[in-house]
Amino acid sequence: MLSSNNFIRAAKVKKKKKKNIHAFAPAIRTNVPARTYAQAGTNWASQKVAMSNLEQDKFINYQRIEDNLEIVRKRLNRPLTLSEKVVYGHLDDAHNQDIVRGQSYLKLRPDRVACQDATAQMALLQFMSAGIPTVAVPSTVHCDHLIEAQIGGAKDLARAIDINKEVYDFLATSTAKFGLGFWKPGSGIIHQIILENYAFPGGLMIGTDSHTPNAGGLGMVAVGVGGADAVDVMADIPWELKCPKTIGVKLTGKLNPWVSPKDIILKVAGILTVKGGTGAIVEYLGDGVDSISCTGMATICNMGAEIGATTSMFPYNERMGDYLRATNRGAIANYAKQFGHNLRADGDAQYDELIEIDLNTLEPYINGPFTPDLATPLSKFKETAIKNDWPQELKVGLIGSCTNSSYEDMARSASLVQQATDHGVKVKAKYTITPGSEQIRATIERDGIMDTLTNAGGLVLANACGPCIGQWDRQDIKKGDKNSIITSYNRNFTGRNDANPQTHAFVASPEIVTALTIAGDMHFNPITDSLIGADGKPYKLSAPNGDELPPNGYDAGENTYQEPPADRSQVSVAVNPESNRLQLLKPFEKWDGKDIEEIPILIKVKGKCTTDHISMAGPWLKFRGHLDNISNNFLIGGLNIENEKVNSVRNAFTGEYKGVPDTARDYKKDGVKWVVVGDENYGEGSSREHAALEPRFLNGAAIIVKSFARIHETNLKKQGMLPLTFTNPADYDKVDPKDKVSILGLTDFQPGKPLTMRLTKADGKTEDITLAHTFNEGQIAWFKAGSALNLMKEKAAQA
Repeated sequence: MLSSNNFIRAAKVKKKKKKNIHAFAPAIRTNVPARTYAQAGTNWASQKVAMSNLEQDKFINYQRIEDNLEIVRKRLNRPLTLSEKVVYGHLDDAHNQDIVRGQSYLKLRPDRVACQDATAQMALLQFMSAGIPTVAVPSTVHCDHLIEAQIGGAKDLARAIDINKEVYDFLATSTAKFGLGFWKPGSGIIHQIILENYAFPGGLMIGTDSHTPNAGGLGMVAVGVGGADAVDVMADIPWELKCPKTIGVKLTGKLNPWVSPKDIILKVAGILTVKGGTGAIVEYLGDGVDSISCTGMATICNMGAEIGATTSMFPYNERMGDYLRATNRGAIANYAKQFGHNLRADGDAQYDELIEIDLNTLEPYINGPFTPDLATPLSKFKETAIKNDWPQELKVGLIGSCTNSSYEDMARSASLVQQATDHGVKVKAKYTITPGSEQIRATIERDGIMDTLTNAGGLVLANACGPCIGQWDRQDIKKGDKNSIITSYNRNFTGRNDANPQTHAFVASPEIVTALTIAGDMHFNPITDSLIGADGKPYKLSAPNGDELPPNGYDAGENTYQEPPADRSQVSVAVNPESNRLQLLKPFEKWDGKDIEEIPILIKVKGKCTTDHISMAGPWLKFRGHLDNISNNFLIGGLNIENEKVNSVRNAFTGEYKGVPDTARDYKKDGVKWVVVGDENYGEGSSREHAALEPRFLNGAAIIVKSFARIHETNLKKQGMLPLTFTNPADYDKVDPKDKVSILGLTDFQPGKPLTMRLTKADGKTEDITLAHTFNEGQIAWFKAGSALNLMKEKAAQA
């Protein structure tokens, strides 16, 4: 193993090949003393504990976990990690399910589904087209993505409700019709609402947002997915997940005063990079876990999406119990404590990779710009910034978002702002505050925290995603101006926050964001440097402090929840055929039974290509319910290797250069299929399935890349596309954008059997390249049917 002063990474372990047997036995042990096997004779089904105070008739099913694990333990005959207990505890068929980490496709039964408003539109349109009357599991929709930050919370919310009325009405009526809970605009960000109301230890949830893993802070396996996966679960079809590998992160010691839980995941992102967690669940363990608040654990799990992890999670402890009791869920806390043997890893459980972090020596980190895994310790940030010519002046500091908007985050940030106020100064940079929920907003307002932040120059935005996802009408700079911002968000891809490719966006803890905002200087180190007060005298900021939970309890604020009506027969859901926001879906065509022969390359993408490049958010969010209109943003952010330009590709037949979606539409009009060629970790970032729906709608056949991000690869399969990878990544360089592409072997398409990419060069010569895929039998059936939804409807018609 490789080591440094505060972490050990067993980097080579994950590369070891194991035999294809039911038990996977990696070499790294946690060295925690005893196993924690089942408590004999306990009847968990006899205790009726509601999943949520809002769903008193839906109960936590610990009995299923216990029963499944009894079967799995006998089969595998080895200790289990925490995530294995929760995942295998939700198997649809524990007796017969093949279980091999990193290889098997598991059939699982999630406890619930959560959707945010931008992705819920397409998910509900797909659910409607399946002809099913009621969701099979507890499900909710949360209005958080369509509210643009402009002038302040209340006015921005009112404007959003007016502009998005058609979409909100559709979501309100469709959720009522099909039995989903509906959180209205202004209620807060999906992940904060889930943590406050629905997450519970040992649960399995899927959500149509990549930061769904936030619920891992309450010991839940919470996985971001595309809308088609959500439709499966809502339709009572088992959810399919490739059996995750496990990465252990062992925490020892205790955080120093200037260090926050955010710094742990910033450090981990630097170690694992944006793709190091792909195909794995990250489990945190060790004595250092107990020094972190429940909401701090949620922060860590939330940003685990940026390392490509399937999800992240923590073992149940009393910090979680404190949070459950503070949010009026004491019965769940008591039940989880009793079930604790299955809410932590067995003592001698083994991991595919182990990272150790000594919290005693950890320092604050600042990650970025342009990628969340470029991790720089605060002590080295100034010299690194100077070396790279990153803009020193800080234009805007932004705290909040789904990642860091807890009461603790706000209280600790306010403690720093108060010190500046006490010295007669306000923040030098612009400063925005995004409460994660109406409950957080109401509580920090009641407790005076909001006044502290706004009196020093802060602007409170709506309880919504806002600038974190590009919903920011930024006016302080012009597009193209080189500048720096720093946020407590989770993601900082080029142009993500404000659509300006010259904005250098950095990610840090809310405390570091606040300190640098007070200084207005990216080179400021609050641990070592001084500020100047109104009296001209220097002063230093004391370390931040704040309560983990509100001493006077949470204030729920305005009631923004709509429960499904008891009688849904009279609820009607209408979609105006003339709408430019919503559009009913038409089935995609089935596979024609033939290999693909000599079709053009629409674009060969150079470098990083996230879902933000493939299907931008920001102003495009308004078209998330209209597939034709949203397809006009397909790959407009991808860099064309042929001319080093974005949204400029050559038509293979006319030679004319036009936008990517325009050229794709020209091909579609002429009945021509096409492929995209891409680089590493293609489709990283958001879970948005529009990045898969759009190429399918525009007549794409395949996406061929060096490697995929997990969610995007699954989304492409669901829509009948072919996500394929170069067996030899260097073959990417053999592809000329002018080549014609054939994909051979589809007439004998089988799991594990490679396909062949035949390149026909301009001079007529050909070259064959081997392509790998991860399709199983069921997924091949999706491809042949034209999409997973088509197959679902076929089976329903036959039933």
